[in-house]
Amino acid sequence: MSEAIACKFGGSSVADAAQIGKLAAILEADARRRFVVVSAPGKRMKQDEKVTDLLLKCHSMASMHLDFRPTFEQVRERFCSISTDLGTGCIEADLDAVEHGLREGESVDWVASRGEHLHARLIASHLGARYVEAADLIHFDPDGRLDPRSYTLLGEALSGGGLFVIPGFYGAGPDGRVRTFSRGGSDVTGAIVARAVNAEVYENWTDVSGLLKADPRIVPDPAPIREVTYRELRELSYMGATVLHDEAVFPVRETGIPIQIRNTNEPSDEGTRIVATRKDSETIVGIAGRPGFSIITLEKAMMNQEHGFGRRVLEILEGHGMSYEHAPSSIDSMSVVLADEELEGREDEVLSDLRGTLQPDRLEVTRYLALIATVGQGMDHRVGVSGALFAALGAARVNVRLINQCASEISIIVGVASEDYPRAIRAIYDALADG
Repeated sequence: MSEAIACKFGGSSVADAAQIGKLAAILEADARRRFVVVSAPGKRMKQDEKVTDLLLKCHSMASMHLDFRPTFEQVRERFCSISTDLGTGCIEADLDAVEHGLREGESVDWVASRGEHLHARLIASHLGARYVEAADLIHFDPDGRLDPRSYTLLGEALSGGGLFVIPGFYGAGPDGRVRTFSRGGSDVTGAIVARAVNAEVYENWTDVSGLLKADPRIVPDPAPIREVTYRELRELSYMGATVLHDEAVFPVRETGIPIQIRNTNEPSDEGTRIVATRKDSETIVGIAGRPGFSIITLEKAMMNQEHGFGRRVLEILEGHGMSYEHAPSSIDSMSVVLADEELEGREDEVLSDLRGTLQPDRLEVTRYLALIATVGQGMDHRVGVSGALFAALGAARVNVRLINQCASEISIIVGVASEDYPRAIRAIYDALADG
C-alpha cells in the first residue's frame, strides 16, 4: 500500500470558487493527497440547482425539440463565474461544445457527464495539476459492470509524481461512448482511483462530518459514528443512512483500503472511518430506517411439508417484475416484505396469482409500514441486546409487526406502523445507542 491519499470532493465541496479554495487548502495541508476526483458544481444555497440537474433538463428539452438555451445559460453562468473568480480563463469554447452536443442529439449519459468533465478540467488548471480523462481509462463491460482492466489503466496513467485531477461519475462502455454511474457515482470513481493507486486511505470530502448514529431529524443531537465496518455500512445504507454511494465500498473493500468521510467546511473534524474490522467496543454502531413498505402474508396448513411453496411465491413476484426485501416464515405461514412502489398498480393481479397457484388458507396485505435496522457487529455475542430493544419498544407502546435478524447477525430489523416510526427510532436509540 502506497502512502498516497485519494480524495473525492462532492458537489457541495466544489460548488463555487470559495469552496474550491477550501479544496486547495486541504490538498496543501497534506502532500500525500495527490489523486483528486471531483463532482460537478452542486448547490450554493438551498434554492439553487445542481449543474447536473440543469444539464439533464437541457437534454430532456432538446430531445423534445424545445428551446433549451435559457436553461443552458444557467450552466454557462455557473462555469464562467467559477473560472472568472479562480482566474483560470474563459471556457466558453468548451461550453459551446456541450451546447453543440445537445443540438446534435448526444446521449443523456454524455450530457450528464459534462458537468464533471468541465469542472475537473477547470480545477486541474487552477491547481496546476494534470487532468486525466475518465472515459479513456474507466471501462464498463457489456452488462454495465466495471471492467477490472480499469484499475490497471488508471494505475499506469496516475503513476509518477505530481497532482492529478480526475472527473467523477463516468467512464466508457464497450463501444467507447460515455457511460455514467448512477447519481452520486463520483463516490464510486473515487473508490476506483483509490484502488488503482493502492492508496493508504480514500478520503470522501462532503458537507457533513461523517455519519450519525441516528437521523438528526428524529433524534436530537445524535452521537457521531467514528468507525464503522463495510458490512455495517451496507446495512445502514440500505435503510438510507448514508453520505456515500452504495457501490463505493466494493472497490476498496476488496483490498482493505479504509474510507474516511470528511467535511470540506470543517476539515479538522475527525469524521467517520469505514474499515474492514472495527476495533472499538461499541455494540451498536447505528440505527436507521425508512417508511414505505408492505407485507404480503400467506397462511396454509402444513405449508412446511409442501415442496416448493416458498419458491413459487417468489416466482410469482418475479413474473410480475417485482423484487422483495425480506421473507420471514414459520411452519404454516410466510411473509414477503416489499417496497410500496413494487405493489403500485399490480396488487390485485399478484394476489390473484398467489391465490390461484398456492391456494392459501389466508392471504392479506398490510400497508404503511416502516422498517428499522439496529446495526452492530457486536450483537452476535452480546447478551441482552434483543431484550433491551424490544423492552424499549414496549415501553414506548410501539407494536412490532415484523422481526427479522440477518444471517450475519449484525442487524435486527423490525417492522412497525408508519405512524410509530419516529417514536420507535427514539426509543431504540435511547436504549441502545445513546452515548
